[in-house]
Amino acid sequence: MKALTANRLDDGEVVFWKAGQWVERFADAELFSDDPTGEAAEGQGKSQPNTVIDVYLIDLIESEGLWAPLSYRERIRALGPPNHPGHGKQAEGGAAIEALMHATGASRSTGRVNLIKRK
Repeated sequence: MKALTANRLDDGEVVFWKAGQWVERFADAELFSDDPTGEAAEGQGKSQPNTVIDVYLIDLIESEGLWAPLSYRERIRALGPPNHPGHGKQAEGGAAIEALMHATGASRSTGRVNLIKRK
């Protein structure tokens, strides 16, 4: 399972792809169970260079019955700034946030590795 992520160009906010648009919450992200569908969405996302930057697919794992990014880096990006539990998206709480906070895994997403290799 994968999700598509990027940073919004206006303010640097981490965003996720959902049905042709960018949303701020990982819980709202569209999940891709096959590579062709995810890669097609990645192509659409990359065609918006005035809206987002660094578009790539992230690998997901199941956590507490929900999906969460496999890599620690991506979980931090999805939760918001980690400087204080009351800041960022993590302050909203809920099942999706708990799943992100309790997910494990530290490997890099293949999409992020590919992005680094291209730069």
